[in-house]
Amino acid sequence: MSEHELRIALPPWVAEVVEWTRPYPDDDTRMRLAITLAAENVRRGTGGPFGAVIVEEETGRLLSIGVNRVVPENNSILHAEVIAFMMAQRRVGSYTLGAPGLPAHTLVSSCEPCAMCLGATLWSGVRRLVCGATREDAMGARFDEGPVFPQSYRYLEAKGIAIVRGLLRDEARAVLESYAATGEIYNG
Repeated sequence: MSEHELRIALPPWVAEVVEWTRPYPDDDTRMRLAITLAAENVRRGTGGPFGAVIVEEETGRLLSIGVNRVVPENNSILHAEVIAFMMAQRRVGSYTLGAPGLPAHTLVSSCEPCAMCLGATLWSGVRRLVCGATREDAMGARFDEGPVFPQSYRYLEAKGIAIVRGLLRDEARAVLESYAATGEIYNG
C-alpha cells in the first residue's frame, strides 16, 4: 500500500462473531451485538472498547458493523460509528443512508457518540440512534468525548433522528471499565 492510499478493514475475528444473515429485530438484540463487538475488540487486542451496528429499521437486516480501530491503525477518526457509516454507505452505494428508495436505518452504538461521531450521525442519513453506555461512563474511563451538550441531542431530534439512550448501559459500561484498566486511552 502506498503512502497515498488508505485501506480500512475490520479485524478478521468479526467473521467468527457476526451472523450477517440473521435479522436483528429489536433494540436489545442489536445492542447486544454492538456490546459484543466492543468486548471482543478489547479481548482480542484489536482496538478500543466501542462497537457499532447499522440495521434496516423495519426488517432488522444487518447492513454494517464497526469497531474502534484508532490505536492499531494510528488514525484518530477510526471510531466504531465512523467505520460502520463508511461500510454501510459503501454497501448501499450512496453517501447517505437517507437516499430516496433506501429503507430507514438505525445506528446502534455501545456508547453515546463523541462529538465527531455525533456530527457524523447527523450527516449519515440514519433515522434512529440507540446508545448503551453514557458520555459520563466514557469520561469515567478517561475518554474525552469532546463538546457534546444536551442541545446536541435536541438538534438531532429536531432534524428527525429519534434517540434512545442508556439501553443495556451496565453491560456496555463494563466493557469501558475493562478496557480502562489495561488499554491505551488515546484522547484522555
